[in-house]
Amino acid sequence: MDVLFNTSHVLTIQHFNLSSENVFPAFLFATLSYMIILFCNLILILTIVLNKSLHQPMYLIMLSLPINDIIGSSSFFLLLIKNILTNSRTMHYSACVAQAFFIHIYAAGTVFILSAMAYDRYIAICFPLKYNSIMTYAHIMRIITFVWIINLVLMGVLFFLLLRLPRCRSVLKNPYCDNPSLLSLVCADKTINNIYGLFTVALTQVVANGTILYTYLQILVACFRSKRSDTKAKALQTCATHLAVFLLLECLGLFTIISYRIKNISPNIRWFMGVTTLIFPPALNPIIYGLKTKEIREKVVYFFRNKILNFRHAAS
Repeated sequence: MDVLFNTSHVLTIQHFNLSSENVFPAFLFATLSYMIILFCNLILILTIVLNKSLHQPMYLIMLSLPINDIIGSSSFFLLLIKNILTNSRTMHYSACVAQAFFIHIYAAGTVFILSAMAYDRYIAICFPLKYNSIMTYAHIMRIITFVWIINLVLMGVLFFLLLRLPRCRSVLKNPYCDNPSLLSLVCADKTINNIYGLFTVALTQVVANGTILYTYLQILVACFRSKRSDTKAKALQTCATHLAVFLLLECLGLFTIISYRIKNISPNIRWFMGVTTLIFPPALNPIIYGLKTKEIREKVVYFFRNKILNFRHAAS
């Protein structure tokens, strides 16, 4: 039987089914969540960029994390807030593809950036005397460039393979767009897409988990060998916090990916886990990786203290 291909540029998306009483609370929650994420990540970016004392390898690599978090949260929240306000159940196909692309850039970028940060901490703690000679400015720029290029290339190929296929459906089963949801609209052979999708997941997981596992094991060994108790406690606390955030991201992300391949799983659980992955890491990362770092915390406090004092002087 011939397949009737759908060339419509408008998709029908799964709505949250909000009643009229819940529209304003939902809008308020989404807007406040986005503003908090945006504010915290922008503060972290400006603090690192405007303070020359923070132009060090660790902070230059860390700078990519809030940028990536803003990309992910903006791609999700801006369309979500628009749909809540307009009570719309439709979305242009191009907007859906753009949202999906940036969500995947955010997801893969996070694990690559955290892996680069783990590598930096590994060199700093395990080879402190060689740190400055290894982590030169040129080497840092190569790491950052590689992280973003490999991410853009992997996701670019993923969506090129998606866009080459014809669509025959226009109803999206998710309240937001991602590659599996868009792939469900296709009525053609998706074998290459599925193989490449599994390849990108396997690659990111092997790189991220392999790097994190090796570097943090080496850091723990170095900490236990260290005779300085204060250094050991600080390093262990940092490692434990970073590992907790990384494991949270990994669990949420892997569950979301696996849930698409389990037919009997509740779509509400899948939506919840997917949305959680887009909300919690961008909100927690600037606090865990930024404000808990002594140098950054001191610069942020100094900045706001000066602003408050200047405001008081101007008012008086």
